[in-house]
Amino acid sequence: MSVQERKQRERAERERLIVATARELAEQQGWDAVTTRRLAERIEYSQPVLYSHFRGKREIIGAVALQGAAEMAAAVRDATAAADGPRARGAALARAYLDFAAGNPAVYDAMFQLDGGLAFAREDTPEPLKDAFAALLESLGEVAGDDVDPGVFTETFWASLHGLATLTRAGRLPPEYAERRTELLVDRLTVL
Repeated sequence: MSVQERKQRERAERERLIVATARELAEQQGWDAVTTRRLAERIEYSQPVLYSHFRGKREIIGAVALQGAAEMAAAVRDATAAADGPRARGAALARAYLDFAAGNPAVYDAMFQLDGGLAFAREDTPEPLKDAFAALLESLGEVAGDDVDPGVFTETFWASLHGLATLTRAGRLPPEYAERRTELLVDRLTVL
């Protein structure tokens, strides 16, 4: 292995450590607790080392969001792979999405609530974000109906799931009806 390859590997390892540490700290104490100073202390590198990887917290949030998008896409695909039929896929997708949001609140915030400097719904949208949407579209496209654009249908279903995830986490919806809300969403939006 050349010196250049070793340096690249070490740099990638430091970057993974920074992102993992930021994610862990955010899940434990919230994003307000994530500062470059605290990250530097936790990973035992200087702040200039952190700044050589990320220009600041915003880029770190973006890196966590991209990682989360890849994880969410995998969770949705895993959950829907064995589902038989469009309605079952829609139900599996909804549960996987809501479970991901509930199980990874800081990551979910990085993806959809915080400014990570990432472009959505544009040509320059990063590939992990495009793939996360594609994972939703793969399961929902066939239930959109003949007269509905599959992408617009998927956006609407996603917006509904996001609303449920956000309102549930904020304590705005009674938890005892969580499953019924999911069933109702799937029943009404997957009419096939």
